[in-house]
Amino acid sequence: MKLKTLATAMILASVPMTGAFAAAMDRSGQSMSAFLQPGNYFEAGISVLDPTVSGKEAGETATRRNIEDMADDYYFPSAALKLQLTDKFSFGLLYDQPFGAAAEYKGNNAFVSQASDTVLPQPLLDSMVRNEVTQTLNQLTSTQIVGLAAQGLLAQQGMSPTNPAYNATLQATVTGIITQAGGNVDTAAAAVRPQVEAGAFTQGQQQLQQRLDNAGVALGQGNTKVSVDTQNLAFVFGFQPTPNWNIYAGPVYQTVKGSVSLRGQGYSIFNGYDSNIKETGDLGWLAGVAYQIPEIALKASLTYRSEIDHETTIRETIPTAGALTLLGQNPADVVGAKGTSTITTPQSVNLDFQSGIMADTVAFANVRWVEWSNFAIRPYQFGLMSEAVGQLPAVNRPNGFNLVEYSEDQISATVGVGRKLSEQWAGNVSVGWDSGAGNPVSTLGPTEGYWNVGLGLQFSPAPNYFIAGGVKYFMLGDAKSQTAAQFGEDSRIVGEFEDNDAWAYGLKIGYRF
Repeated sequence: MKLKTLATAMILASVPMTGAFAAAMDRSGQSMSAFLQPGNYFEAGISVLDPTVSGKEAGETATRRNIEDMADDYYFPSAALKLQLTDKFSFGLLYDQPFGAAAEYKGNNAFVSQASDTVLPQPLLDSMVRNEVTQTLNQLTSTQIVGLAAQGLLAQQGMSPTNPAYNATLQATVTGIITQAGGNVDTAAAAVRPQVEAGAFTQGQQQLQQRLDNAGVALGQGNTKVSVDTQNLAFVFGFQPTPNWNIYAGPVYQTVKGSVSLRGQGYSIFNGYDSNIKETGDLGWLAGVAYQIPEIALKASLTYRSEIDHETTIRETIPTAGALTLLGQNPADVVGAKGTSTITTPQSVNLDFQSGIMADTVAFANVRWVEWSNFAIRPYQFGLMSEAVGQLPAVNRPNGFNLVEYSEDQISATVGVGRKLSEQWAGNVSVGWDSGAGNPVSTLGPTEGYWNVGLGLQFSPAPNYFIAGGVKYFMLGDAKSQTAAQFGEDSRIVGEFEDNDAWAYGLKIGYRF
């Protein structure tokens, strides 16, 4: 079962992509395998993902239209340089793009702007008018209600209050209504109240629209879309007290940038919201330990990566902020507010293991944990707006809500077998699983984990370099989607996404010197 170190490295190097379509925004899998290669080593790779994520409207969405593919294709590169400075000290530079998102809704659905969109869902607007009408009528006397009914009858007859006979005719109409009710004004008021409410409701709708027009409320145009990109550069210092052990740690510099546009009736008062995160960078760290027995191709490593805080000013646009006047709020308190937001990328742990199981054959496994349950993005003005909207009984989130967050941590695992086929060729097969980060999920990424199968192949023209390629097929988990205002209430959803999949392709070159 003895394997040469080079042969083992060749077999495992044929898996150029690890995560590709993991839970939440996890992408690269943040592998440390390049740093744990023997001697001096360089590699560069690229992974490409082609997902298909479609579904249909559901839950609180008034319609039940289909949602066509909303997941964009994307790619992410990686590179690594590892130097064995002495027998006991090594240094490495690792570059990858660990987290990201790319999606855009298209077609005719609740996440694309339509001419029929309203600043709030029509049922909610209607309930606001009805509540206001009911409260007003409850404060009136029976005589006043009958008077309103009489005014409505005269309006239907085309009689204007400027008509000299108007007042006399009005009084006669009031008297007639009461007489028809047996001379009891309370009975008359109860009889005519439905008509009075209907007229007041129609008038209230018109007044509400006028208030919105006066407030300068403008709904969004176009499609809901999201783009998030991160880059990591790790500086890793390793200490090998014996040939079997490797203790390593180092700082990690990370940048993050992104943009989000919310469009369509599904986002209610946030229809038209835009945010742009200018690229910002900050520092974190990693630490780990590895153990190996080269004679039997055994290698195990455990790596921890810290969370990284990014303090940033997010540029925001809220064209619907004028609607806050309906809630008794001053829009200037939101759109004129200045403040910073903190985006914290999650901490993670990777466990990697491999061992020879027969001549020229190894089994390998990877387990990854990412703390997505502690991740949230709340742009400053979005947060203020959400606190105001949260006062509505239909929303009931007085402390506001986040633009993006997840309810559970991610756990993923990959197992496989690699085999050296000849002096120049090696290959592997693998199976992967990902738990997802909770369900329901955000409308900006509506999938819940996956199962995948992968194939890899590697060609080594010479012992010191190789070219590897691989393909993975992902069976994406079914998910229910919800908006930010619905997060935390599993029964409240706006979409369902089922039977989706993705293909991932990877290419990598490696060189030993």
